[in-house]
Amino acid sequence: MTDGQQLRRTFEVGLAEALAGRGVATCLGLDDPTEEALWAVYDAATGHRTGPETVEELVAAARRTFEGQLDGSNAARWREQLAKKFAEHGY
Repeated sequence: MTDGQQLRRTFEVGLAEALAGRGVATCLGLDDPTEEALWAVYDAATGHRTGPETVEELVAAARRTFEGQLDGSNAARWREQLAKKFAEHGY
């Protein structure tokens, strides 16, 4: 099994746990944006989220965010945000 396959399996288990209302495990290799997306799914699935998004929409968003982890776009966005903060402070 490749690292990508293992990470995908970890995501799928995390998504199932969130949908079942059991929370989101951390420190399993998922990046912050992906974990946050899974928490949004959990909140919606358990009725703790009051936003307009449906559980299905949040699941789709979590899948897109996870794909961003796999393709590196989440990390690239984080680096851009960090560079902008440094620039704002004159570094």
